[in-house]
Amino acid sequence: MCEFKVILKGKEVWNDVVYAKAEVGKVIVKNVVGQSKEFKNCKIIEVDVNTTRLVLGGS
Repeated sequence: MCEFKVILKGKEVWNDVVYAKAEVGKVIVKNVVGQSKEFKNCKIIEVDVNTTRLVLGGS
């Protein structure tokens, strides 16, 4: 399985993410144990499987 590190403004803000959903004005992510976190006013900028990075940016 591939777990991602969530990067926002150049900093790792969460890890072990296996699910991401972009909605209007926010991104919802879930980690391997089922915990979820919502990043408001963000959008997915980049998904890099080789480096396991999910980069978010402001909308």
